[in-house]
Amino acid sequence: MGDLDALLALNRDYIRSVQACDVRRFNEILADDFMCSNPDGSLVDREGFLKQTARPVGISDLEAHDVKVRIMGDVAIIHARTTYTRPDGHAGSGRYTDVWARRAGGWLAVSAHVTRC
Repeated sequence: MGDLDALLALNRDYIRSVQACDVRRFNEILADDFMCSNPDGSLVDREGFLKQTARPVGISDLEAHDVKVRIMGDVAIIHARTTYTRPDGHAGSGRYTDVWARRAGGWLAVSAHVTRC
C-alpha cells in the first residue's frame, strides 16, 4: 500500500473512531505527543483526547468530504469537510486539518484541528 492509500485509510479510521468512540483504535494511530485543538478552542494532549473520545458522542452520521491529502516527505496534512446530524436532528458541518508524521515506518497522527460551522 502506498502512502496516499495508507493515509486515506487512516483518515477513514479516524472519522469512524470518532463516531464509534473507539479509544482502542486511537491508541494505535495517535503519536505520544499528539495535540488537538477542539471546536470550543480548548487544546488537549493525547490523554485528554482519549478521555473525550471515550465519552458518548452526541452527533451521528459523521462523514468526511472533499478529503485532500498533501504528502511532504515524512509529514502529511489532511484537510476535509465534515457533515453530521446533531442531537436535535438538524444538520451540522465543519472542517478539520490533521497532521500525520511517518514514525518507525508507519504514519501516526501528531496534530488535529477541528472547527464547526
